Amino acid sequence: MADFDLNLVRTFVLLYETRSVTATAESLHVTQPTISYSLQKLRRRFSDELFRRTGGGLVPTTTARALYEPLHSALSEIETAVSGAKAFSPSTARTAFTLALSDLGEISLLPRLMAALPSHAPGVTLTVRPLDVDRAADQLGRGEIDAFIASSLISSQRVARVPLFSEGYLGMVAADHPRLPAAVSFGRLAAERHVTVFGPTGHDGPRRALEACGLLDRVVLEVTRFAALPYLVQDGELVAMVPRLVAQMFAAEHRVRLFDLPLEVEPAQVSVYARHTHARSAAQHWLVGFMREVLG
Repeated sequence: MADFDLNLVRTFVLLYETRSVTATAESLHVTQPTISYSLQKLRRRFSDELFRRTGGGLVPTTTARALYEPLHSALSEIETAVSGAKAFSPSTARTAFTLALSDLGEISLLPRLMAALPSHAPGVTLTVRPLDVDRAADQLGRGEIDAFIASSLISSQRVARVPLFSEGYLGMVAADHPRLPAAVSFGRLAAERHVTVFGPTGHDGPRRALEACGLLDRVVLEVTRFAALPYLVQDGELVAMVPRLVAQMFAAEHRVRLFDLPLEVEPAQVSVYARHTHARSAAQHWLVGFMREVLG
């Protein structure tokens, strides 16, 4: 056991969770050769390959699968036991976090976080950057952001997903729309002109629903941000499908009304994405828990 230390345990756990030498190296802020060397030591220690390389990443062996739970549990207990020296105290902390959010996140989720922050961590400040789904995992790995919230399912091995909530959709039209009643039938909806949001927002359910119903030819406008929808809808006859939470906010502030959709739209799965558990700082652990408590 002389060559088996806590860093090897942490390396093994992260390799198992990320299935990537690169992602593990980024999480531990070391080089890829360092991780490869540690993996060789682990293989010698357990007389097993532990992970096989495939086109989709590392695949754990039977031995690795058997080792993961006890080593993960042991690492968690050790880190909990020694965390007193570097524990994060939200009531006294003076620190800043950087989040990446979409326009929807800034409109509907950020106000809830800011309202709760003074009572949870009065000395904490937030900086928000625009969410770029394609780059967010890399930004996390480089330490440029501490977490991001997205409704698209991120498959990157570099990040851990913490589910928050599932969100459905409502229809939105001008308050004085001349043809659509309070209860809208599919036939009436199909006859109208639609506006949709296009881009890596993760909210592609409405467009897929229109496509499934053969209604893509009724889309006369595509925009890049949900924040534009109430302005486009309130003074005309366009129809939009909007996530329920932000739709209710739009209805309170704009000349629009909402209605239940007469077609099936797959709900969006909104999640926090952060570093893997054993790669987060104590402060980042608190941040993820705070967002889950307030938004979940």
